[in-house]
Amino acid sequence: MTRRTASFQRKTKETDIQGALTLDGEGVYDIETGIGFLDHMLEQWAWHGMMDVSIKAQGDIHVDCHHMAEDVGLALGDALARSLGEKKGIMRYGSVLSPMDDALVMVVVDCSGRGWLGWDVRFADERIGGLATSSLREFCKAFADRSHITLHVRLLCGVNDHHIAEAIFKGLGRALRHAVAIDGRQKDRIPSTKGQL
Repeated sequence: MTRRTASFQRKTKETDIQGALTLDGEGVYDIETGIGFLDHMLEQWAWHGMMDVSIKAQGDIHVDCHHMAEDVGLALGDALARSLGEKKGIMRYGSVLSPMDDALVMVVVDCSGRGWLGWDVRFADERIGGLATSSLREFCKAFADRSHITLHVRLLCGVNDHHIAEAIFKGLGRALRHAVAIDGRQKDRIPSTKGQL
């Protein structure tokens, strides 16, 4: 099977982001956004998703981290959509209950062709490290919109914000790993009775 991959570049007055995404990878990552906690979360996403990810980004993080988190989500979402192409043969769905000590998060993905984020997560604090906790939702929304996936994230329990965030990104990686996997029984079929996604 040909490795499904896409390079990406997004340049605005606020951020300059470039990199590459390989779906059928080994979880190798090289990520530099200038925001340590965001890097940590994306590393978890790549490792548990078995995707190879490189990101080099710079931007106005001295103003706020919002632009960087959102724009990285947009860039990675574009790359995922392009690397999936017509989505022939993929499993399409992935769901994971992702634990991290006190935290338990449910992450569900449908590579539906329709961008949607369902988000039921509460954080105790406004920041984790240098990243606003609200930016985690903005990343996920941007990623779901641009990759044209339906993504539901629900916190079932948890008190430690770091653990909650890490459970989300590990779960997203693993749910995507299942959803984009090739189904040997589907072969070249698009996984929809409509014939397209």
